[in-house]
Amino acid sequence: MSCSTTILDQIIARKRQEVSNRKARRSIQDLESMLVDQDATRGFTERLIKKVMTQKSAVVAEIKRASPSKGLLRADFQPALHAQQYERAGASCLSVLTDQDFFQGSDDDLQSARRACSLPVIRKDFMVDPYQIVESRVLGADCVLLIVAALDDTDFRRLHDTALSVGLDVLIEVHDERELERALALDNQLIGINNRNLHTFETRLEVTLDLLQHIPDDRLLITESGILQAEDVDLMHAHGIYGFLVGEAFMRQPDPGVAMSGLFQDLQ
Repeated sequence: MSCSTTILDQIIARKRQEVSNRKARRSIQDLESMLVDQDATRGFTERLIKKVMTQKSAVVAEIKRASPSKGLLRADFQPALHAQQYERAGASCLSVLTDQDFFQGSDDDLQSARRACSLPVIRKDFMVDPYQIVESRVLGADCVLLIVAALDDTDFRRLHDTALSVGLDVLIEVHDERELERALALDNQLIGINNRNLHTFETRLEVTLDLLQHIPDDRLLITESGILQAEDVDLMHAHGIYGFLVGEAFMRQPDPGVAMSGLFQDLQ
């Protein structure tokens, strides 16, 4: 790889190889035949909107073992237990990392977490192919993440349409104004603003605040990454932001649910 290759570039290149390997093992037609046996989804977007309408924190609590920038976050990693801890503490939804090579996640992590609770779950991965969208529904996900920075307009729309066609909600993630413009071109309620630059992994809460003025009232904003202390939550609340996706701050603590309760005082 060239010296100009970013972490995101590396992840996407590897993800395309992974998807190709998965297709070789099981066709998309086989996956589609399994859709009829899936339980109804749990209403990821609906759950968040209901909470935000009360002007209380709607937290998508993340379950992840590691990250490219911080390495191993938790050696004692038990997705089912962490899901229950988050649910007891008042999380609105769960996010589960399933990328193996860069985040040490797995499909089993998602399935174990979802079985252990009643919360809607987003599959947090790097979606580059419709195959992964159908696969996500088969795995039991209620929502998928689409990262605008990782997709051209054609693939972005195709993956979004595929998700809707199989009954999945979509969280569209952006990092700057240009990506936000592309996101708003699609009729989708959830807009996630990632304060972490996926090319450099630098984190700035100002990213959310700078883009806030460009978010229409009919979209629900989720601020992602860098929410580490009560002052960060207060800052977002002061700007009318009540949707949060937080993981790293919790996964390093003995009980992630207790850590979440400590950071967000308005969950119960």
